[in-house]
Amino acid sequence: MANKRNWLYAMLALTGGLIGGMLAAEMAPTAALAARGYSRTVKAQQFVLLDKDGHQRGVMEVTNRGTADLGLMDGSGRNRAEFRVAKDGGGAIAFYDKDGARRVVVGEPASGRSGIAIYAPKGRQIATLSVDEGGESSLTLYDPTTGRARAGLGVTPVGQPALVLFDPNGKDRLELHIGAKGEPGIALADETGKTIAGMPERPAPAPQQ
Repeated sequence: MANKRNWLYAMLALTGGLIGGMLAAEMAPTAALAARGYSRTVKAQQFVLLDKDGHQRGVMEVTNRGTADLGLMDGSGRNRAEFRVAKDGGGAIAFYDKDGARRVVVGEPASGRSGIAIYAPKGRQIATLSVDEGGESSLTLYDPTTGRARAGLGVTPVGQPALVLFDPNGKDRLELHIGAKGEPGIALADETGKTIAGMPERPAPAPQQ
């Protein structure tokens, strides 16, 4: 019973933050490089977009770390959207609120686990949907005040679904699952993660001759 809980705990509690941590909270755009003549092909490390009043509305650049980045600002110069591809191939799109806090991130890191992360108004991650290259998928919901995982729904690469509920400290306390052959089960754990009760389905005894 404990082994059935271990895979889901790792998938839901530990991998959710990978998607949300791909981008920095905000960009730091700098001044555009001076133009040097006209050409059909323009080459530069950075471009700055301005509106008709000369206000900065976007920056396209390659950072010192080799990341290709496009950031778009609103009319007040606040960063509201960003498209980023890292040197190692990981990419993400992020959307920010008027205070510069992340609200939604869609990405695929170099590790190959793609997903969507959603944040509360103050920037704390509250939900993550992710899928890895092997087909393992998970939906994790977090406590908006502590950031700890509180509920998770996942499916293993071989099609075994499970639902896990966590206590305020992020400990796995209750799990409902269905095995590879369709057998349902329930597992309860104490505050240390040790299984204390379970109710797996048992096949009915064969009738006596």
